[in-house]
Formats: sequence, C-alpha cells, structure tokens
Amino acid sequence: MGAAETGWEHFAHDADVGIRGFGPTREAAFEQAALALTHVIADAARVEPRELVEVRCDATDSDILLVDWLNALVFEMATRAMLFGRFEVQIEGARLYGKAWGERVDVARHEPSVEVKGATYTALAVRRRDNGTWTAQCVVDV
Repeated sequence: MGAAETGWEHFAHDADVGIRGFGPTREAAFEQAALALTHVIADAARVEPRELVEVRCDATDSDILLVDWLNALVFEMATRAMLFGRFEVQIEGARLYGKAWGERVDVARHEPSVEVKGATYTALAVRRRDNGTWTAQCVVDV
C-alpha cells in the first residue's frame, strides 16, 4: 500500500465482522473505517448524500476515539433510520469532529443485510504504520 492510498476492508472474526480503514492520515483511516461500517449493512455506493449529520466525540486516546466515532454513527443510523455513504473527519487533540452524509433507508434500493449493534474493543487498533499510512480497525457486533 502506497502512502497516498485509502480504502477499507472487512476481516473475519467469529460471528461478528472486523472493519478496517486505512489512509495517509488518521482522519482518512477513520473515514474509511466508517465506510467499512456502512458496507457491513449495505452497499455504501447506493447511499445518496442527501442529508448531513454532524457528530462530535471526545476520548482519551485514538483507539477509544475510533469506537466512539463508530458507535455515534451506529446511533445516528438507528435513531434516524438512515445509512451514510460519505464521511469527513477532523481530529484535534482528543476531540473528533465528524460529518456524515446519507439518506433514509430505502429497503428496496439499499437491501440492508444486517443490523450493526455497535463497535467493540475487540481487535481495536489505530496505528501509524512504518510507511507513514494509518490503519483504524475494530470488530463490530452484528
């Protein structure tokens, strides 16, 4: 993976799903982890950026900040009956300012497959790799 590459992936973990985001910055890795979260539920490419939801989180370290960010998104998706397909993250010290764009769930078009209950501390890691890229990962409970 080159220093400028961003992306996401899932990894196997018992009955749950591991999500991993990576990118040239910690913020990009968090954005990609959020995209991986949406892809657990449905194809994020089918989600239109019709509505903006802002999220703020505070945590003692980057690992906890990732779990708080993902759980805030799970909460917003559940309470608003929405899916998100685009994300923007700013991290200043221990505070995350996030933006998520999405739309209300359309079962016929989005074809949601599972409900994510929450992000967990299992396999939790936010790390800067030797090549300068960042990874942000954890397991989500489905």
